[in-house]
Amino acid sequence: MSNEIMSEKSPVVEQTAVTSQRRYDIDWLRTLALGLLILYHVVISFQSWGYTIGFPQNEPTLDSLWIWMAMINVWRIPILFVVSGMGVAFAMRRRTWKQLLLDRTVRILLPFLFGYFAIAPIVAYGSMIFYGIEPVYLPGTAHLWFLGNIFAYVLLLLPLLMWMKKRPNNPLLRFFTRLVQLPGGIFLFALPLIVEALLVNPVEYVTYADTAHGFWLGLVCFFIGFLFISLKDEFWQRVIKLRGVALLLAFSGYVWRFSAYQLVGVPNGFIALESMLWMLAILGFGANNLNRASPQLVYWNTAVYPVYILHLPIQFWLALLILPLALPAELKLLLLLAGTLGGSLLLYELVLKRVRWLRPFFGLKFAG
Repeated sequence: MSNEIMSEKSPVVEQTAVTSQRRYDIDWLRTLALGLLILYHVVISFQSWGYTIGFPQNEPTLDSLWIWMAMINVWRIPILFVVSGMGVAFAMRRRTWKQLLLDRTVRILLPFLFGYFAIAPIVAYGSMIFYGIEPVYLPGTAHLWFLGNIFAYVLLLLPLLMWMKKRPNNPLLRFFTRLVQLPGGIFLFALPLIVEALLVNPVEYVTYADTAHGFWLGLVCFFIGFLFISLKDEFWQRVIKLRGVALLLAFSGYVWRFSAYQLVGVPNGFIALESMLWMLAILGFGANNLNRASPQLVYWNTAVYPVYILHLPIQFWLALLILPLALPAELKLLLLLAGTLGGSLLLYELVLKRVRWLRPFFGLKFAG
């Protein structure tokens, strides 16, 4: 399947028509990562602490689910920033810096600002009604906070990224090429994450949204993603070769977190190491198994961004109807998940794909 068929490219990870082979695996990983965040948000409504961050909370809760959510919590957001950096590396191959900045303004900043003033208030309104608070108009970043971060990273790193593009044999890239050629050298990419964790020292490592830790961790991961693509086959060969080792180490790290700390009070540096191990494993298995075209990818690569933007207001408003029902918590979780995904897809199909002026506000091209 040609790149031309997949014409509605993602603003978070975009491939380039001038490459000899499209990285379908990166498209899949971005799609799956955003889909996983939707599941993650639904599960929060069934945790005993969901109310502390404004989520409608079911009673009784299903706290045992957090054993599995804690496994993905350390990498669910960092991998989005890695994939975003990869997307910029691909996009720069066929764009000038002005074209790149314009593209990211339209595809990332515009949906972020629209979400801040139009989507987040709907989310907040649903939360206020659920908890009996007098509703007020409350703009905010909500679940779209990372879009603002990504746009900031493009602005901050653009001079460095353009310098690297114009000098493909630059000393920085030569250094990292030699690094990944070392036995196990690819695992040293965890060091920048560990340094960030030790310097910032967040109270809770997995608190990413609107925090200094989330910003700096995202910046590190974004640049690492750019480097991974810049290293070309040197990176992909190593990450595929070591994918099993990375997965074993990552899972062992999670088991240690669970058994030794009960997932509470784990040293931030260790979580950072585990996070990178998970991401390397995911990238390795993705490159080995997902780097192929499919009709499903054509659809979801376009749909997942607007569906993600829509899902949280739909989830909160459906919670008003579903959570008060006298049904088992497990059934309510399934109903809320199905309703959130189904409602988001329905709005995407019936409204966003057809109303041209709305499309750019949800990360879609003006003309479909």
